[in-house]
Amino acid sequence: MDIQPYTSTETLAVGRPWLMSMLGIEANQSVTLDLTAFSETLHWTEASKYQPDRKLKSGIPLGKNTTTGLYEPYAALTNEVQTLTVTGAPDGGTFTITWSGQTTGAIAYNATAAQVQTALEALSNIAPGDVVVTGAAGGPWTLTWGGTQLGEDVAAPTTTESFTGGTTPDITVATVTAGGAATASDGTEVFAGFLFTEVSYNPASVKAAAPLMVHGQIDVAKLPVAFDPSDLPAGSNSQFVYKV
Repeated sequence: MDIQPYTSTETLAVGRPWLMSMLGIEANQSVTLDLTAFSETLHWTEASKYQPDRKLKSGIPLGKNTTTGLYEPYAALTNEVQTLTVTGAPDGGTFTITWSGQTTGAIAYNATAAQVQTALEALSNIAPGDVVVTGAAGGPWTLTWGGTQLGEDVAAPTTTESFTGGTTPDITVATVTAGGAATASDGTEVFAGFLFTEVSYNPASVKAAAPLMVHGQIDVAKLPVAFDPSDLPAGSNSQFVYKV
């Protein structure tokens, strides 16, 4: 039998595309996470028959809940959430969206959320990551703002319709959540650091130990959650250098 040694090498970039470098020695703090405070897709991916554990993404900004002593997603700011709803049951035609002085190309009345998002990102004043559009084909579509609009009171868009069929078809625009200052007051509004590694855990678990990165150099655009270091409140961890 010919047995050969096996050697593997892990770099800081593996599983951590947002991490540019550590500052000083690698001295992460061991903390306990409140897993019930994290949400699917944004923070973790679901288990499967081939991968029985859920997996929290590395790079999630964290804050400490001063009541429980556990760490949760950093909640300093509220992102603006708006909805676009087609009314009057049109069966054809298009519409455009105007935001901050710029207007999209024509969008089909029954467009998918991805098509609406693509139309918005084609505007020069909306970068990828500034808005996420969800919803069914034909709407209602939900616009959740982040990126450069993280925590901002975002002006509502307007629409111009060229619909056919239906009864007085139109689009209504509503603000579901106004963006702005922190709504949390439990300590999670103070930024503590980033989740340093991916964390796998059983779906039945409510807590998990994890390493909190307390200093380093970060590529903000590659974090799994929109994050604007210029909005950090007083008392937050400031031991980071950011590439924005």
